[in-house]
Amino acid sequence: MEQEKLLLGVNEKPKVAKWIILAIQHVFAMFGATILVPILVNTAAGQEVLTIPVALVTSGIGTLIYILCTKGKSPVYLGSSFAFIAPLAAAFLKGGTAGAMTGVMAVGLIYVIFAIIVKLVGKNWLDKLLPPIVIGPMIMIIGLGLAPNAISQVGLGSGTEVDWRGVTVALITFLTTAIVMVRGKGFIKIIPFLIGILVGYVSAACFGLVDFGPVIEASFFSMPNFMIPFISYTPNFTALLTIAPIALVTMCEHIGDHTALGIIVGKDLLKDPGLDRTLLGDGIATFIAGIFGGPANTTYGENTSVVGMTKIASIWVIGLAAIFAICLGFLGKFTAIVSTIPNPVLGGVSLLLYGFIAVNGLKVLIQNQVDFGKSKNVVVASTMLVLGLGGAAISIVSGDLSITISGMSLAAIIGILLNLCLPAEKEANQEEEITKKARVNPEPIEEKQVG
Repeated sequence: MEQEKLLLGVNEKPKVAKWIILAIQHVFAMFGATILVPILVNTAAGQEVLTIPVALVTSGIGTLIYILCTKGKSPVYLGSSFAFIAPLAAAFLKGGTAGAMTGVMAVGLIYVIFAIIVKLVGKNWLDKLLPPIVIGPMIMIIGLGLAPNAISQVGLGSGTEVDWRGVTVALITFLTTAIVMVRGKGFIKIIPFLIGILVGYVSAACFGLVDFGPVIEASFFSMPNFMIPFISYTPNFTALLTIAPIALVTMCEHIGDHTALGIIVGKDLLKDPGLDRTLLGDGIATFIAGIFGGPANTTYGENTSVVGMTKIASIWVIGLAAIFAICLGFLGKFTAIVSTIPNPVLGGVSLLLYGFIAVNGLKVLIQNQVDFGKSKNVVVASTMLVLGLGGAAISIVSGDLSITISGMSLAAIIGILLNLCLPAEKEANQEEEITKKARVNPEPIEEKQVG
């Protein structure tokens, strides 16, 4: 790989003042998305499933675990994954906190298992299991499946009375986020959602939509509400299959982020430290997040963008950012402020965010030049989209055990099976193609002029 000129290499350590500033920049890059995941999961479930302090703490701990597993060779930050928003909410509704957290821990174990398989047999088999025709629709379903939540937050759902204050705040938030995404430069351009939330929050306060009571009552320092298995709850496998298959989606994201980062730092990170080590770090981080009651972790493209734009690839900077994130989780006043963000602000951001996720799935199909002239590709993609967005579900009942596979999980499983089992189409031979084209587009006949 041709290395871009880095100001600081992966193992180089900046001076103290610069080190702190650069680490804070990474915190800002990951912050908006990391805190948004627990907020949106709670909104989708209709009650508290995750807490912001725990999400921040497990994000930081997970990143430090990843650094250890990869021997400090890969400057990656791990944060809350958007792929698990709907599955976490669904798992909570089926099995409570026990079901949701058991699912998160299971995802971590799936990563570890895949890491062991990659170590033993290599990674080529993953390309066959998860080709672009499966990955693209998976990602699209994640974004489009969450669309009704965004509409509800804005206040434009069917059968609801429109509050013009809320709609106005949502519009201000939406436009701010969109303008920053389109016209922002430098560091500002990579935190459009955070800026949108800040501007939306101020406008919501001006309209009287913010209740500052929780901020006044909160203490400056507080212990995050960690959920420990066998102490806070007993693991429950009822909702396990609602969450577990999403690991296949996030593994694709994992590989993509490491490929992009490898180009920036000038080495193939899938070879050194190796995909087995990066998957292991991500998997253990997610398992630990599940143990403490946090969301599943994933590699953050936002922080990869920061590395690319600043040319600072220092693992020391990433590590300090992780420590800062852990500290933020214990600041009670700070988390109280975040908890007062009104729904219209979140809705305005989500209009873009969910659509952005869906468009990324479309980009996977376009960039990999998936041929929809082939019936097999049409069958796989269309079946996945209808199952994932249509509310399809399969319940398996055995005695007291009841497992339901629905939405994204069902679509992912069926998509993989269809792609593996459906026979490839036979290519028409050259003579048939020429004949077909001749029938559709016959040679034009010149008309003779009559003199």
